[in-house]
Amino acid sequence: MAFTILKQTIIMMLLMAIGFMCSKTNIISKESNKSLSTLVLQIVNPAVIFMSYQTDLKPELISELLMTFALSVLAFAVMIAGAYLFIRPKEGRMTEIERFSAIYSNCGFMGIPLVKSLFGMEGVFCLTAFITVFNLIVWTHGVILITGQKDVKSIVKVFYSPTIIAIILGLLCFFLQIRLPEIPSQVLSSVAELNTPLAMIVSGVTIAGTDLLSLLKKFNVYRICFIKLILLPFILSVIFLFLPMPEKVKMTVLVAAAAPPAAMCTLLCIKCGKDPLRASEIFTAGTILSVITLPFVVRFTEYLTKNIS
Repeated sequence: MAFTILKQTIIMMLLMAIGFMCSKTNIISKESNKSLSTLVLQIVNPAVIFMSYQTDLKPELISELLMTFALSVLAFAVMIAGAYLFIRPKEGRMTEIERFSAIYSNCGFMGIPLVKSLFGMEGVFCLTAFITVFNLIVWTHGVILITGQKDVKSIVKVFYSPTIIAIILGLLCFFLQIRLPEIPSQVLSSVAELNTPLAMIVSGVTIAGTDLLSLLKKFNVYRICFIKLILLPFILSVIFLFLPMPEKVKMTVLVAAAAPPAAMCTLLCIKCGKDPLRASEIFTAGTILSVITLPFVVRFTEYLTKNIS
């Protein structure tokens, strides 16, 4: 399983390199990248999620979905507590940005292709539970963390986002066993196939906008990445070890939680007038380092499962 993750992360890194080169050669501008990002988030990701529900109604799938939902809530509780414990307020540091980056991951951009490589569309089916919890928490706790204010509009907004709509429609089709006709199904499947290449190219263009040489000298960025990519996933691995749940459920939540920091932090900082540079730096470093850390976390979990359980 660790080898599968390693292979997939290498593929994703090469796709990000294409995005990086497209940015440096002005093939894709910052403005175009924002449009591509919106396309992935509002069209492609929902298509992947909806199509994951176009499957036979099986009792084990319903059970796994509910368990993934419960485990995702637990994972976020642990990550929020860990972020507040390990990232303390200090003068000169942007604590709220660092905590946000340590808690929230790119579970859509990175999580979907990684989980799909491990478990196919049934893995994506389970991942929708994590994405649902992510959206509910990020638009409440996450927005409050960055802005310092309770934004009721943002909280309400989550319920009519394309992702949540895709999950609701997908669930209805799943439980009522409504299957799309052949042509619409093929269209949505084709759109869903764009997810990995487009998401990684967008990430590569974003990375190209960061001063990588300057980033190498910023120790605190790597401290946050260590907490996000290694420390908190290791804590989750140990906790999950003692829970009587299927490996698919545990690994889906773990991979989604251990994915690199969410690009959403940068977007929120821009929207709220915060300095987006630190968020962008953590995103860049975390995305690059995840090629090493994700296979490592999966291998560590496999080792624990084999030798302790």
